Amino acid sequence: MSKPQYRSEMGIISDVLGVVMERGMQGSIISSIARSANLSHYVAVEKCQKLVGFGLLEYVSNDRNHTFIVTGKGIQFFHEMQKFIEMVQSIKIRY
Repeated sequence: MSKPQYRSEMGIISDVLGVVMERGMQGSIISSIARSANLSHYVAVEKCQKLVGFGLLEYVSNDRNHTFIVTGKGIQFFHEMQKFIEMVQSIKIRY
């Protein structure tokens, strides 16, 4: 029996950015991010706050909703990270 493979920090960040990017300029609420990225609510909030701190996501709050929107820097980072992940997978290194 082999041990299950868990996602790395980079894998989780890639998933979170990908989910928010799919929603476009309208952004995504945290429950949607958590569900789509297969994360607990707490972990999703933690990762999103980290990405806001790095300038990759923007946090917008109105009367009812708290929304995360990907920034231009976040889009660029996501695309560069995807290239890196593809390269790593092609030479069979676990990232």
